[in-house]
Amino acid sequence: MTITDGVLTAYFVVLLLLAGYGSHRFRLLFALRRWAQAAAEAVRQARERGLPEFEADPPTVLVQLPVFNERHVVARLVRAAAALDYPRDRLSIQVLDDSTDDTGEIAEAALREAAAAGVAIERVHRDRRDGFKAGALAAGLDASPAAAGARFVAIFDADFVPRPDFLRRTIPALLADPRHGMAQARWEHLNRSYSVLTEVQAILLDGHFVGEHGGRHAAGCFFNFNGTAGVWRREAILDAGGWAGDTLTEDLDLSYRAQLRGWKFLFLPEVGAPAELPVSMTAFKAQQRRWAKGSFETARKLLPQVLASPLPLRVRAEAIFHLSGNLAYPLMALLSLLLIPALAARAATGLRETALLDIPVFVAATVSVISFYAATQRRLFRWEPPADRGGFWRRVRHIPTALAVGIGLSFSNGAAVLEGAFGRRTPFVRTPKFGVAGGARSRTDRGWRRSGYRTPEGAVMALELAVGLALALAAGWAAVSGVAASAPFLLLFAAGYLYVGGRSLVESGAVRRASAPDADPALEVAP
Repeated sequence: MTITDGVLTAYFVVLLLLAGYGSHRFRLLFALRRWAQAAAEAVRQARERGLPEFEADPPTVLVQLPVFNERHVVARLVRAAAALDYPRDRLSIQVLDDSTDDTGEIAEAALREAAAAGVAIERVHRDRRDGFKAGALAAGLDASPAAAGARFVAIFDADFVPRPDFLRRTIPALLADPRHGMAQARWEHLNRSYSVLTEVQAILLDGHFVGEHGGRHAAGCFFNFNGTAGVWRREAILDAGGWAGDTLTEDLDLSYRAQLRGWKFLFLPEVGAPAELPVSMTAFKAQQRRWAKGSFETARKLLPQVLASPLPLRVRAEAIFHLSGNLAYPLMALLSLLLIPALAARAATGLRETALLDIPVFVAATVSVISFYAATQRRLFRWEPPADRGGFWRRVRHIPTALAVGIGLSFSNGAAVLEGAFGRRTPFVRTPKFGVAGGARSRTDRGWRRSGYRTPEGAVMALELAVGLALALAAGWAAVSGVAASAPFLLLFAAGYLYVGGRSLVESGAVRRASAPDADPALEVAP
């Protein structure tokens, strides 16, 4: 086999693998379309069965609020938790604060305000972040008699603002069956229309919840707690072995361990939990890296147990796709590096007609993803309040950008996936939040650029820009060299890398130039 043959073979193998992952989304949409009504009816009946017990004797609930250096949002979070509509004698709230800056002082002021209103609330502070978020959640379970006696545990991250009726809309469904271990609500977005980046994130998250969670739940397959905006039965947490800090996705890890123990999970798409989307590209990339790496750490840890279990074949097969889904990122990165050599190989050997083979595979790998996100946006309208919907076409117009951004994350997330696959341990890097909850941005809401909260950004930014520029030039060359069928493919990749890398570069420069009077002396990377 010649080098040319090897390049083209590798190119098409990678493209076919990506098409397989992309087409799998059709399987989730099929499951959602076929069984969604039955799943929704089952949840509705569960809620109705559990409602009499809930109304007669509401169970004790512990609300855990894990935070680490969240000065911009911690007060908002505490006030929202204190406003939950639930019997005061059955509710206790914990602020699990591992902060090293002035977040604790801000939280204490909000706690005093809540306590004066009759809310049972405490701050649990650790001097060492052993186990990171998982360690904080585990430490809080037995931090006080009220916490130790709670039957259910609700968890909200610092960027969330739960509505007052959240517990009343979730707990009755859990009470209907003693094997219901967790109920996950759908994330909503406080600042969806802030920028193109937040619009893109909203599309990606909506697809994850509506399409992936909805499809898996409807089909009776495993899905996961998303670390926030959900309620656990305390017994399920303990029976599954409790929170563990040996992966960066403690939520996914515990979810699979609990379901392997026979606990049933509920997805409640009609229950929305508003949250702030990252407004910074570097913060968004840090979040995505953590999720991508953690999913493969969980796959290394638990996938052998899943495959060896007596679960139905369809459940085990879906678990493979679920836990290995982020493998698409290193494949995409490899494809990006093969695009130009494959193009050159065609031109050098006169195999220009092979470019026509790209078209059906390209359609399978991209149109399937675009269709998936368009379908989830359409279905989402069933659950959103009319005032929050906006126009359908206004939303779906950002789907091609979302696809490009997903490509642009390939090197960053691909490296994280490989680290997770090979067991390389790295610190937990948090996603900074800045309290941006408005709509369209203006000159007055860019104070987050001057915040002391910064996200590390390494050499990958330069790689993104270099590859993006190379692919843009290659697209121009293809257009005039008889292989114009490859140009749209090249332009999509180029746009993704240039946007992700370009925004990272601009933000990094702006942060260096900005003064930071409230700078956090502690690194965002925990020791």
